[in-house]
Amino acid sequence: MEAGAIRPGYELWRPNREKPEAQSARVLVVFLLLATAALMFVIIIGGWTRLEGVKPLTIAYAALYVLFAFLVARWNRGVLPVASALAIILAIFAGIAAPAWFDRAKDGLSDPALPPDLLGILCLVLVPLQVILIAVAMVAFNQDWHVEEERPIGDEIPSGDPPDDPDEEPRATRSSSSRLSSRGSRSSRSDAPA
Repeated sequence: MEAGAIRPGYELWRPNREKPEAQSARVLVVFLLLATAALMFVIIIGGWTRLEGVKPLTIAYAALYVLFAFLVARWNRGVLPVASALAIILAIFAGIAAPAWFDRAKDGLSDPALPPDLLGILCLVLVPLQVILIAVAMVAFNQDWHVEEERPIGDEIPSGDPPDDPDEEPRATRSSSSRLSSRGSRSSRSDAPA
């Protein structure tokens, strides 16, 4: 049988994706990525006339966050460390850009579409948002979304749960008890005098 092939009558099951903490971490990462992208687009549009030379880079950065949100929504955990690394870089750039926007809030300087103070505040909001994104993405990465197991097709009960019928013994108990009874009968025969 080939590596990665599924046996007939079985299906792949990803048990870690069904856990509530994994589902909430995925939703939170998607929300943080989309919120960051939205804030970046607001800053881009609001400060378009005053952004010098970084317009294409900033648009690409925001678009990358949207792409990552799409991939994480589809349970792709491979982008989580990359998103964390980009969040570190973005937090640094946002922390550096905020004072520059506040410095523009003076008489004699032309204002962009949004007030410079508001753009500075939005840059400051990006910093803690990226710190939270880093923490949640690393927690989500450690939840092992990629683990796959085989189970019989249509089997909804994970192994180890009790059967629905209380009179029916579980298969593992039945086979182990029959082995014990056969061992006991063998030992009693060997102890009998010849």
